[in-house]
Amino acid sequence: MRKTKRRNPYYNGPVSDHFDGTHFFNPEGIEPLGFRDLLRWQFGGGRERWSQSVPSPYAAAKPDPRVDGEDLRVTMVGHATMLLQVAGLNILTDPVWSERASPFAFAGPKRVVQPGIAFDDLPPIDLVLVSHNHYDHLDIATLRRLCAKHRPRVVTPLGNDTIIRRAVPDMQTKSMDWGERISHAGISIDAEPAHHWSARGTADRRMALWASFVLSTPAGKIYHIGDTGFHHGINYKAAQRKHGGFRLAILPIGAYEPRWFMKGQHQNPQEAVIGMKLANAAYVAGHHFATFQLTNEAVDAPAKALQDAMSEHDIPPERFRPLRAGEVFNVPAV
Repeated sequence: MRKTKRRNPYYNGPVSDHFDGTHFFNPEGIEPLGFRDLLRWQFGGGRERWSQSVPSPYAAAKPDPRVDGEDLRVTMVGHATMLLQVAGLNILTDPVWSERASPFAFAGPKRVVQPGIAFDDLPPIDLVLVSHNHYDHLDIATLRRLCAKHRPRVVTPLGNDTIIRRAVPDMQTKSMDWGERISHAGISIDAEPAHHWSARGTADRRMALWASFVLSTPAGKIYHIGDTGFHHGINYKAAQRKHGGFRLAILPIGAYEPRWFMKGQHQNPQEAVIGMKLANAAYVAGHHFATFQLTNEAVDAPAKALQDAMSEHDIPPERFRPLRAGEVFNVPAV
C-alpha cells in the first residue's frame, strides 16, 4: 500500500535547495538526531546541576524610550531575548517572559533568573524577530502580551507566521525565506541561513523554517543568530561575503553539551569566537546561556569557555560580551 505523504501544517510552497515540499533542511548539513539518541542522552548521565535561582550581577534595566544617531544599545532580558535599540527603533529578539521554555506551565525548563527588563518597563516595541519555533524562542504567551500592549510587527522565517497567527490572530506578521530582504522604518532586514531545525511537537519536525537575520541600519549592520550549529563556518563565511562585516553580531554560546548530540544544532563558545572572526564582526553580544537549563553544561561553563577561547584567539574581552540579565551593552562605533 502506498504511503501517504505527510502534510505540512504551516507552509505550502515550492521545492527549493532547503525545502523538499514538506520538510525544511540544512543543505549538506546534519539532521537532528532521533528519539533513540535523545533517550541515550537523557539517561546517559553527565548533566551538571543548576541552582533553582541564579541571580544576575546586574539589576533589572529600565531602558530609555529611544536611541538615535550612531548609538547602538543591547539590553539583555535573558536567554535569546534582547532589546536592540538603534536608529530610533526598539526591537526584541525571540521574546520569552514566561517562567518556562515549554508547552506546559507545570513542566519543562524553568527560568533561573528573572527577566533583565520587567515587561511593564519595556519601551514601545516596534519590531520583533523570531528566529524559529522552539519554545525557548517562540513563546506564544509573550507574543500575546506584546500584541495587546505594543502591536509590533513580527518578522519570522517561513511557516512560523502560521503558528503565531493561529494563536494571536491580530498580530502583524511577515514571513521570510532565506535570501529575502524587506524594509521596515528606515532599515532593511535580510533573512539568512542558520544551521538548526524546528519543532513544536513530535509530528512537525522541520516543517517551519529557521533563520538568522541581518539588520542594515544607519548606525551599522547587525547579524543576529538565535540558534545555530557551526556547520564548518559556512554560513558565517557567506554572511561576510554578502554583507561585508558587522558592527555587532549576536551569537549563541550555550546549550552545547554533550557534543555528540548537540554539535549539529548548537555551537560552543570556541566555535562562536571563530564565527565572529569569519563574519568580520567588530563586537559580539553572547547569549543563550544562564537562563534555562536545556543541556548538560554547568550554568557558568559557557562564560568560562568563552574567556578561554577569546584568549586563545587574541580577542580582547570587551569585543565579545557574554550578556547577563539586565546588562546593557552600548556598542562602540566602528
